[in-house]
Amino acid sequence: MTDAPAPAPDDAAPLTQIGADYFDGRTARAHPVRVHVAEGALVIADADGVRQRVPLASLRWPERTRHGARLMHLPDGASLHCADSVAWDTWSADAAGRRDSLVVRAQQRWKWTLASTLVLVLLLVVGYRHLLPWAARGVVALMPESADETIGELALNQIDDSGLMQPSTLSPREQQAMRDAFEQAVGHLPAGDAPRHHLEFRKSGIGPNAFALPGGAIVLTDELYRRMDGDRDILVGVLGHELGHLRHRHGMRMLVQAGTLGAATGALYGDFSSLFAQIPVLLGQASYSRDAEHEADVDAVRLLRANCISPRVMAQFFVKVRQPRAGEPASSGARLPIAFASHPADEERIRYFEQAAADGR
Repeated sequence: MTDAPAPAPDDAAPLTQIGADYFDGRTARAHPVRVHVAEGALVIADADGVRQRVPLASLRWPERTRHGARLMHLPDGASLHCADSVAWDTWSADAAGRRDSLVVRAQQRWKWTLASTLVLVLLLVVGYRHLLPWAARGVVALMPESADETIGELALNQIDDSGLMQPSTLSPREQQAMRDAFEQAVGHLPAGDAPRHHLEFRKSGIGPNAFALPGGAIVLTDELYRRMDGDRDILVGVLGHELGHLRHRHGMRMLVQAGTLGAATGALYGDFSSLFAQIPVLLGQASYSRDAEHEADVDAVRLLRANCISPRVMAQFFVKVRQPRAGEPASSGARLPIAFASHPADEERIRYFEQAAADGR
């Protein structure tokens, strides 16, 4: 609405009014005006003395930046621009009673910005290392075990098709003897304590290894079997570790975590195509957390002790796995490429098994 023309008062106190450019929202032409606040309204006066009253509550004040012109939006689509940002800020605070929000004030100070960035990074780290695993555990607990079987079969088929694994060259007799030894060992656990499982043998194109897939498949490679010289006590410990991964459903928890991160990435970049294609890789590389690895090690110790086998055989495993057998390249014993490559430091785990053997845990 407009009032009768009247000039802005000459005796106004400093910064109770300020000059600005008025844009009507229909043309690009700027109209110099003077503005002040009176009776809860913004009063706009141009050189001809024409005034417009706009209720303060209907004004929109864009977020203030540290530098640059100031802007105000009027409800009819018009706007006010002021190049003197310092004067505008002082006027808006003194005359209009406007105060910046805490967020805006923080953005104007580099210390606040740095602190906010550090807090955000801390929250991301805590979320990734603690909240995400906790949430994954809850999600997996609600999932039927049939989902594990479906994903495990899919992963094993894709691993076989990829060329990373080939049919085992171990004799049927060697395979069956290892299966019998493992099942006999599992039979000493309390009834119902062992999850559904079945032992698979493969010749690996990537070296000695053992890993568990959701649904029950435990894959033992020829290379690992031979590196251990077929020592069944050691291999029972290794398979007991993988059985622990199955019992705690670590593979599914890892997939849920990776899927959550993959979905977030897909939402950002619009590409979900590689999410399911990476399932075999994720399961094969099995980059479990230290907590998950320790849980599996505890299960390995339980299985060994249930069969009166000293946990010290697992310490021997780490020594033997570093030593290539005759005819193997020296580099092949330096680092296992899949499951055990991502486990905690060997020395830490050796200490655990040695201590378990010493104190009878």
